[in-house]
Amino acid sequence: MRKNDGKFIVSGALAGLANGFFGAGGGMFLVPLFCRWIKLSDREALATSLAVIFPVSIVSAVVYFINNGIDVFGALPFLIGGLFGGILGGKLFKKISPVILRRTLALFIIYGGIRSLFAI
Repeated sequence: MRKNDGKFIVSGALAGLANGFFGAGGGMFLVPLFCRWIKLSDREALATSLAVIFPVSIVSAVVYFINNGIDVFGALPFLIGGLFGGILGGKLFKKISPVILRRTLALFIIYGGIRSLFAI
């Protein structure tokens, strides 16, 4: 085990916990840590976060499915739209400045936080 592997594992565990508990949000932990701890650029941190969150999301979805927490047919239209949005986002990713990407992520996090605070 390398010197920093322990804190990387804890970071991954926090991301998995957020993803499993809230259904999303693991990237909020990972992106800033990737930038600070392993000195990735903003663009690399965002992309690497997706690479980590993808399998974590699959594990979370399987757990939800086993516990009857997923309406597969209800989620299907969102999955189809998400696939197209993911392709478009991946193509636009290289064309948008890292500053805009970081600020957009921050705005989405703030928006989600405000919505969560005031949701009834």
